[in-house]
Amino acid sequence: MARKERIARPDVSEDYPLATEHDPSSERTSRYIEEIKETADKFARDNATRGDLKIVSRALKELRYAFKVFTPYRRMRKVTVFGSARTSPDHPAYQAALEFGKKFANVGWYVVTGAGGGIMEGAHVGAGREMSMGLNIMLPFEQDANYVISNDEKLVNLKYFFTRKLMFVKEVHAVALFAGGFGTQDECFETLTLVQTGKRDLMPIVLVDEPDGTYWKDWKKFIVNQLEKNGLISANDHALYKITNSVQDAFEEIMNFYSVYNSMRYVKDQLYIRMHFEPTAELLEELNADFADIVESGKIERVEAHKLEADEEHLIHLPRLAFHFNRRDMGRLRQMVDCINDSFDACALSWSADDE
Repeated sequence: MARKERIARPDVSEDYPLATEHDPSSERTSRYIEEIKETADKFARDNATRGDLKIVSRALKELRYAFKVFTPYRRMRKVTVFGSARTSPDHPAYQAALEFGKKFANVGWYVVTGAGGGIMEGAHVGAGREMSMGLNIMLPFEQDANYVISNDEKLVNLKYFFTRKLMFVKEVHAVALFAGGFGTQDECFETLTLVQTGKRDLMPIVLVDEPDGTYWKDWKKFIVNQLEKNGLISANDHALYKITNSVQDAFEEIMNFYSVYNSMRYVKDQLYIRMHFEPTAELLEELNADFADIVESGKIERVEAHKLEADEEHLIHLPRLAFHFNRRDMGRLRQMVDCINDSFDACALSWSADDE
């Protein structure tokens, strides 16, 4: 990858350190590096083909560099924006993407796109260069980095779609999809699949139609008629996404998701839900009554931070709920998070960057 290794880092003070799980001096980190080296040696013993080794080598290099770029921003909120590279600047969808990017940049969120034209460019124009990050795919046609993010140190150029898609979902706190072609549909279904199967923690997914548009509304008709009615998905899976033709509604859907809920983590056999505010006795009673179907044993309880969460010291102070989640009904879990958020007056709450 022909570019400088210097990475622009956000301001970090002693009171706002980088997450300890990324500490390169930890014993666990050293062990993983040794495992990577052992795997490389096994390729030699396996007499791996030159073609296979090229794929592994390039993928590892791409991920190493992408992680290097994103690591300083891990605790900053980010939203991925997907959509067609072919949408012209005078199209209503481009203008909606521009407005979307501007709204999130104004509240301190970074806007991550595929760095191309169309919807991606619109979102970056709205966010501005400082609040834009890009994951550009190198194609023989159509995909040069847009003028907003071109040559920026927050731009990563990638050869493989699979490494690129990993970064799009792994490194962000929300995903927004505008109208697009095969690529957008691929990104939509992959994001939904990762969240539905629990391979990615819950996050808001918004499908944004242009004003008076029907792209996602028509998509949902197919999902209902061909998937839900044939028993291929659960009716509760629709809770994992929101369709709207309003940028303001999309913005509020994402922001409200984090109004009380902060994050989740599995600790041994329990799911811990970290919150910005103490759960009331009334809320606990409501959750245990309404969501008993996703609790495998015991009940939903107020707990302190577990000792195994010590590697996330910036979250230790947050109130927590914990329970034995069945790890299957992610749509119901999303409904539970919505219930938690709705139990407080979201309009009176503010999210603190120190909690992320």
